[in-house]
Amino acid sequence: MARAAVQRRLNWLRATVLENRPETARVHRLLFDVPGWPGHLPGQHVDLRLTAEDGYTAQRSYSVASAPEDPRLHLLVERFESGEVSPYLTDELRPGDLLELRGPIGGYFVWSSAMDQDGGQAEGRRPVQLIAGGAGVAPFLAMLDHHRRTGGSTPVRLLYSARTSDDVLARDVLGPQTTITLTRETPPGWRGLTGRIDRRMLEAQTFAPTTRPRVFVCGPTSFVENTATTLVDLGHDPSWIRLERFGGSGDPT
Repeated sequence: MARAAVQRRLNWLRATVLENRPETARVHRLLFDVPGWPGHLPGQHVDLRLTAEDGYTAQRSYSVASAPEDPRLHLLVERFESGEVSPYLTDELRPGDLLELRGPIGGYFVWSSAMDQDGGQAEGRRPVQLIAGGAGVAPFLAMLDHHRRTGGSTPVRLLYSARTSDDVLARDVLGPQTTITLTRETPPGWRGLTGRIDRRMLEAQTFAPTTRPRVFVCGPTSFVENTATTLVDLGHDPSWIRLERFGGSGDPT
């Protein structure tokens, strides 16, 4: 039974585009109907495959940005001018178009309400700290929406770094547990944080190591590595930290 389930997840499924809408100037939200979708955990990703008329294929991986409770599958795609796939996905896809998806994939970078308790004891509940750079917030949107839909009692916080206010993704999902810092430009009257996520900000805006939080960090490679190093320096056990490198090696924030 388990082997059949794994095999089913690895099969390519036909996905119908339901909607392709701009989320920001650089990021589009794609909504799909995927018959036969086996369900996913917040934090998992899918492989997406495009096939040209001459048989050439291109494949990319994207985090699922929707909660398991949402019947539609959401992906956030950041457009890169020199990219082979993202300009097509953001500019050309129309409702009714068909793509191939394979997934869900991954068990390392996941969190769900079922993980609220350690050993089934309420006193063992541990907080969850999410730290995102730019479009690396995508898997955390699935976690936050799942937490809201299920009425989870686990304390959850998101520290989210974006370039400008216009670059903040999924405002409808972000709640009071989210702290945003803008790194390049602030709108008039902005009362939030400014500047890149650093040691001082992590100390002030995240769960302390004494609370033994589960920590998830997602974003560009340099952002993820610098943040993880700082968290360990602050006293977080490395085994508590899960890392997901998202996009290129540069830091878009």
